[in-house]
Amino acid sequence: MAACAIRRGLLSSASKYNQHKCTHRILSVIDFSSGLDPKRAQPLCSACRLYSFQQTRFMSSRPEGKILEPVGVFEALKQHGKYETGQLFLHSVFGYRGIVLFPWHARLYDRDVSPAAATDSKPDSTAHGSKEVKGKMHTYYQVLIDTRDCPHISQRSQTEAVTFLANHDDSRALYAIPGLDYVSHEDILPYNSTEQVPIQHELFERFLLFNPSRNPPFTARDTLRAWQEKNHPWLELSDVHRETTENIRVTVIPFYMGMREAQNSHVYWWRYCIRLENLGNEVVQLRERHWRIFSLSGTLETVRGRGVVGKEPVLSREQPAFQYSSHVSLQAPSGHMWGTFCFERTDGSHFDVRIPPFSLESNKYDKAPPTGYPL
Repeated sequence: MAACAIRRGLLSSASKYNQHKCTHRILSVIDFSSGLDPKRAQPLCSACRLYSFQQTRFMSSRPEGKILEPVGVFEALKQHGKYETGQLFLHSVFGYRGIVLFPWHARLYDRDVSPAAATDSKPDSTAHGSKEVKGKMHTYYQVLIDTRDCPHISQRSQTEAVTFLANHDDSRALYAIPGLDYVSHEDILPYNSTEQVPIQHELFERFLLFNPSRNPPFTARDTLRAWQEKNHPWLELSDVHRETTENIRVTVIPFYMGMREAQNSHVYWWRYCIRLENLGNEVVQLRERHWRIFSLSGTLETVRGRGVVGKEPVLSREQPAFQYSSHVSLQAPSGHMWGTFCFERTDGSHFDVRIPPFSLESNKYDKAPPTGYPL
């Protein structure tokens, strides 16, 4: 994706930027469906080595036109601590403009990291493997996505991925809040802007108040705090699971959605967000998924199918990432999921990429339905 070139340019320049304290306009990519060729980058400042990029079109069907526009002034990355409510940012992988609502502190279980490098332990008891995986606390953020950017990232990342169970009798009814996302700390490229409404989203002015005396100049309204408190059980991000196979990294974040009664039984629902990243240079395409779903009730289900959410994404150096969400229900309060994705190389050969095993756990909030949008 086009933003990946920005990631290479801006992240590599971040430490030099911090030393020289220069300020430059950062450029938001408008043609998100096209890649940028880093070889054609032109330096803006010999001290900071910040770059502007000329576009090389890769497979875009969008018409020619303006592809870059100034959105603000790039800020230093936070190596320590967290970003505050109201922080503007560019997503370093998907390139969209966004704003931080509030942080989450999650345990990251990375199967690529040696146990000595992490803190909390979590034994992997599934058939997928038996090694103990250590967890390390990591910061994620609940954010709003600028709706102007949603059409340009929809092929690489779902913009309606945060879903809730509806409050009426239909136990399978779901609804989504468009433009709501979870972002890892390292994916934040912070910037500031002089605009009082720099992000276009229907919840922006309902959640945030412009306050020029603060930095960042946007503070949480009571509406945001009330919404966060009421929906905390259904928004909470607690565990993140990650594993890399042959340069394809899979990250899984499960969320408990609640319980509903159906045909005199209890049905427990979860959503899970999956991000696929190609860390190498080889072009690959996802062809099949293979899931194993174990329920505490004693059932083991196998699910096979073409692609994911109706797509078979290509992961390349120019567009290395794809993110989607899906759902699973069990007639038990807990379970496990694990599996593989089958990828195809350009020479026609195939290889399996492991999906890290993760737990499906319910919680104590089943009697309080989610409230969704603020009143």
